Amino acid sequence: MKKKLTTLKDKIVFITGASTGLGEKIAYEAAKKGAVVIVSARREDMLLQVKENCEKFSGKEAFAFTLDVSKPDQIKKVIKEIYQTVGVVDVLVNNAGFGHFEEALSFKMDIAESMFRVNVLGLMYVTQLVAIEMAERKQGHIINIASQAGKIATPKSTVYSASKFAVLGYSNALRLELKPLNIYVTTVNPGPIETNFFDIADESGTYLDNIGRYVLNAEVVANRIVSLMGTPRRELNMPAMIEIAGKLYTLFPRIGDYLAGDLFNNK
Repeated sequence: MKKKLTTLKDKIVFITGASTGLGEKIAYEAAKKGAVVIVSARREDMLLQVKENCEKFSGKEAFAFTLDVSKPDQIKKVIKEIYQTVGVVDVLVNNAGFGHFEEALSFKMDIAESMFRVNVLGLMYVTQLVAIEMAERKQGHIINIASQAGKIATPKSTVYSASKFAVLGYSNALRLELKPLNIYVTTVNPGPIETNFFDIADESGTYLDNIGRYVLNAEVVANRIVSLMGTPRRELNMPAMIEIAGKLYTLFPRIGDYLAGDLFNNK
């Protein structure tokens, strides 16, 4: 990828956490562009349906692999199978992840550990194994789905924000390491997206209603992500209002604390 890809046709796009939500929508958008789509997730029945839908959109074979990214041995096995049955990956989208909103003093640490195994360590394991092959070819694109929560931490998001801060730090350093190898690294930092993510993250069931106009449409976000595949885009931040707030948070941290603790505290 010495220059921007003009087409995704026949390019191999591998998406983790693709059985529902944003990952599912990314898979469909990539398929519509003619990509060979590989989807992975824990729920095999839902994953197979996504695979079938991708084949309808692309008119070519798609692939599904059951994968729990919290388990390194599974990751190694699945990626080996991908190389043997499909081929080397052109674009990796690390989308697998989950959140849970609760105050730090009552947060169950087994959930915190699970969150880091999925959101951070799983992403690192997958990335390393795929990037090794990309480095040999000196081309590829890694897209890590982070979050605006990795830029602006708010009450009840201590553990989730910490995991996404970690994703951003890892991605920023990885981008510099892989740049000489002609491999792009992009972080996607969306605000709240209307998906089943909040079925787990928000037990109250009121968060999306509370933030109203800031809620993003999954198809819109997926379309933006697919449009930047094969380009050296550093970050994608959505929506614009929260992106501006993130920049103000960095420049004016005291005001940022007020915004995060009061104005944006809707959990």
